[in-house]
Amino acid sequence: MYDVAALGELLIDFTPSGTNDQGIALFGRNPGGAPANVLAMMRKLGSEQVAFIGKVGSDGFGQFLQKTLTNVGIDVTGLILDPQYLTTLAFVQLSDTGDRSFSFYRREGADLMLRWDEIRKELIDNAKIFHFGSVSLSGEPCRGTVAKTVDYAKSKGKVISYDPNYRPFLWSSEAEAKVEIGKFLTSADILKVSEEEMTLLTGETDLAKGADKLAVQGAAVVLVSLGADGAYYRCADGAGKLSTYDVKTIDTTGAGDAFLGAVLYQLKDKSRAQLEAITKGELAAIVDFANAAGSLTTTKKGAIPALPSLAEIVSCQKSKH
Repeated sequence: MYDVAALGELLIDFTPSGTNDQGIALFGRNPGGAPANVLAMMRKLGSEQVAFIGKVGSDGFGQFLQKTLTNVGIDVTGLILDPQYLTTLAFVQLSDTGDRSFSFYRREGADLMLRWDEIRKELIDNAKIFHFGSVSLSGEPCRGTVAKTVDYAKSKGKVISYDPNYRPFLWSSEAEAKVEIGKFLTSADILKVSEEEMTLLTGETDLAKGADKLAVQGAAVVLVSLGADGAYYRCADGAGKLSTYDVKTIDTTGAGDAFLGAVLYQLKDKSRAQLEAITKGELAAIVDFANAAGSLTTTKKGAIPALPSLAEIVSCQKSKH
């Protein structure tokens, strides 16, 4: 049984890696893609089985990504290496504070070319949670594939985890993104958004009001990641906000994915009914742990290579309490 089967983008993040002798910027090749990062975090924490569903090119980058997931113990039987398309690339620019911006090289990128008939349904059948994000909704045929796969997962009674991972560069307009991303809010049992995504989807800047509006759509657990300010959480029993951990941030790439992976690791055995019954205290403890995971990820470059171990997270938590 898989703890999570995740569908979505798998790509190369080229992240700043100093300069050469001539002062020209160098970029390091890092495995990336939010759903894969989430699974890698779960494996790092001890999940025995997680599965990735998606498509890369059969080029050198795609082969590197397949090997990377295999090496961290992610089931890749649902990963297709397609000779017709190229693996998607993203170049990451970092500000002085470590915040990142993305430039995607993705026209007919392999991740967007995933078709419904290519989905290994048995991976979803044998999973507790089905997870997906909105990057896969930014073009066809993958947008339609996601819709059918979410419907299939719900028909099988799976817990649905959704990350509306908004990247403006991938959409023709903010209005289109709001509509297409918003269509899936009613499908989610666990919903993780950034503060900016909450505002995009609800029109609210107030955390309590925004989280309430998202919860009304159907999610039993709503999480709003706040970057350096921590996270806001909401369940039927109550809501609250927890600060993050004081670390030396180098690169924030993958921090939100580490946060969500740590959350799903702790929720992996809960049904929809159990998620609805979770107490505010239980959720606060889960979020505190996830905050530590996200914080530690920012202390190293890249996403998957930067993910912390369980021991590192526990040690980080002890430093605060």
